[in-house]
Amino acid sequence: MSSHVLTAVAWPYANGPRHIGHVSGIGVPSDVFSRYQRMAGNRVLMVSGSDEHGTPILVQAEKEGLTPQQTVDKYHRVIAEDLRGLGVTYDLYTRTTTGNHADVVQQIFLALHRNGYVIPKTTTGAISPSTGRTLPDRYVEGTCPICGYDGARGDQCDNCGNQLDAAELINPHSRINGEVPKFVETEHLFLDLPAFTESLGKWLSTKTGWRPNVLNFTRNLVDDMRPRPITRDLDWGVTIPLDGWRDQPLKKFYVWFDAVIGYFSASVEWARRTGDPDAWKAWWNDPSAEIVHFMGKDNITFHAQIWPALLLGHNGQGDHGGEPGPYGVLNLPTEIASSEFLTMSGSKFSTSRGTVIYLHDFLREFGPDSLRYFISAAGPETQDVDFTWDEFVRRVNFELANEWGNLVNRSISMAHKNNGAIPRPASPAAADAELLALSRAAFDTVGAHLQRSRFRAGISEAMRVVSAANRYLSEQEPWKLKDDPGRRDAVLHTALQVVQDANTLLTPFLPHAAQKVHEALGGTGVWASQPDLFDVPDLDIPGRINPILSGDYTREQARWESTPIEVGRPLAKPTPIFPKLDPELGETGPEWAPIVP
Repeated sequence: MSSHVLTAVAWPYANGPRHIGHVSGIGVPSDVFSRYQRMAGNRVLMVSGSDEHGTPILVQAEKEGLTPQQTVDKYHRVIAEDLRGLGVTYDLYTRTTTGNHADVVQQIFLALHRNGYVIPKTTTGAISPSTGRTLPDRYVEGTCPICGYDGARGDQCDNCGNQLDAAELINPHSRINGEVPKFVETEHLFLDLPAFTESLGKWLSTKTGWRPNVLNFTRNLVDDMRPRPITRDLDWGVTIPLDGWRDQPLKKFYVWFDAVIGYFSASVEWARRTGDPDAWKAWWNDPSAEIVHFMGKDNITFHAQIWPALLLGHNGQGDHGGEPGPYGVLNLPTEIASSEFLTMSGSKFSTSRGTVIYLHDFLREFGPDSLRYFISAAGPETQDVDFTWDEFVRRVNFELANEWGNLVNRSISMAHKNNGAIPRPASPAAADAELLALSRAAFDTVGAHLQRSRFRAGISEAMRVVSAANRYLSEQEPWKLKDDPGRRDAVLHTALQVVQDANTLLTPFLPHAAQKVHEALGGTGVWASQPDLFDVPDLDIPGRINPILSGDYTREQARWESTPIEVGRPLAKPTPIFPKLDPELGETGPEWAPIVP
């Protein structure tokens, strides 16, 4: 029986369109991983959705003169459309404003509460003097009292990694309008993180194979754990299902609390939509299943500390025990594949500063696979990477067009011209066997890298096969073998076999191009599936329609193995897979590109 792998992808905020920095940490890596796992024969469940609660939504709604629901309806669809265009094969991309999500969040909370991991506390909250609205910790900024970093947020310092309270910041100010917040006393419910010190520390100590950036960050997580608020003074969010709390319109779950539970609630919704409400259990209750999370480095603490603590608390496995909640014993994350930042001119992409490349603009101009290639080959997998148009153009022109596109085009063109079909290898030679051995061995090598989410190493090995095949053609010179058709056919057959192998190796990275190469080799049907956007009724809220991303990925033909090409299959004259970009684009970028210093 094949293994079960859950791909849990970070939830983007539905307060605006997403930019290419967002998908460099979540969209592309998670899809490359999921496509490989499906090709390798594993049962994959890939889930995520739009994060639609919290102050960021209220701020954007106010800017646009919309209600919060209208705002998230607008941007959820925009984000889902862009992810569809990028080819991210979600089994379910949903949203946090569904009835299903609210119910699951409340059930998880009640289990935590029953097991004694939720405590009430009177705390100090930040209020905007001009609006009277609560300022979430992330919207208060100041100087860190521990390390002196002047860009610390009210919940955490990204420089030293320590958890903070907004009231502790030196010279605090609102990130929304710059005003100095007013701090007032308010009662909230807290997750008792210190009650997970031993259990969480023991679990983290077993994760020795995680990426270095994740390991380095998590080493100090359990040294200074303090209770963390899970409710907020806000009128937009999931209702707190406790007497004395549920009827307070300005008390809702903190957005981070309900968002991380989305990985599980989306799995439950997917199962309900398949007609088998218990289908999620194969990924969440079976200890042999794998759960791999994908996010940017600013979300590590939520996935390596907070989410595991919530799961332990629900399971009754915290430091003072308890009983499993209504969902049984839920699996904790197996792997946390956190990426660093994709920057521009050394700074994070910023809508407010104008240094932003929106995903829909990029897809419209260049299509999905050029971006997927750049992120896979040169993205911020283990360190921050600066995006430049010059580097993007160079990689498209010299690697995709000159190397991969040229190999496909000239191999198929010569076979079409000389044979009209895939030729039979009449006179194989040692050079043919050597190249074929390299190509076949790459499945193990590249597969091992993708299994560990090492995408840059994986695509580098796949492109090494492409380079070797180009050298082979240059050395064998089949265009000069008119008087030796047997040898010519053997060379062309070998080249076409390696084109098919390389196409399989590159399918997780370049699925749209892979479909074209499959068809150029005379193949029919679906080689690499793509997601679709559906408008479906909410399962629990009458009259509500939700756009979701989903797809049937069982009908695609791509499998992670070398399969013999079909001798005699007709070949048509190919068209370029990757047209070259104008070199001048590398100096300025397209007209709509941001102007940066």
